Amino acid sequence: MSKLKDLLLFFSAFLPMYVLILLKLIVDILCQNKTLNILNSINITTLLFLIIAGIVGIIWNVYKCKDKSKEIVVLSVKNTTDQHFLGYFSLFVLFALQLDLTYISGYCTYVLIIILIGIVYIKNSLYYINPLLNILGYSFYDITYKENSQKQESSTRIFCKKRPRIGEKYIVKIKKDNFAFVTKKH
Repeated sequence: MSKLKDLLLFFSAFLPMYVLILLKLIVDILCQNKTLNILNSINITTLLFLIIAGIVGIIWNVYKCKDKSKEIVVLSVKNTTDQHFLGYFSLFVLFALQLDLTYISGYCTYVLIIILIGIVYIKNSLYYINPLLNILGYSFYDITYKENSQKQESSTRIFCKKRPRIGEKYIVKIKKDNFAFVTKKH
């Protein structure tokens, strides 16, 4: 079940791009720049599947998550949102503007690139690189913390809607050892 959640979280990272490509394809069909043929029908179906999977991934991982929670005290905070997202936006531009998905070669290239990025994304636990979460109001922080009852300091990456404050207690849902969502301030 964890691998499925990881895959759906990966799909959610590209959700804005899927919407842009779908919108471009539909507008081209409506303006009669392209026809509604078998390949375009497959493209639309694939994009709708990926959009739905991405939405399910966000809901499941952020809002309906049953991952282990723990109480922490924040010792240091560094907002690193900007360091991780600019590379993704170049991929959005590549896909949304450059690939012509009305050709089988363009569609196959598109699918292959998504698969290769997905393998790297999941294998290296790059869950913190998710522009959709940023669009939804989350920022990404590297923090140093300690658990309430322990003296040992640890580090992690977290998504949080508001900047965590040093010395404050928070409840976090641990997604992976190096990645968490802040669920609420204690």
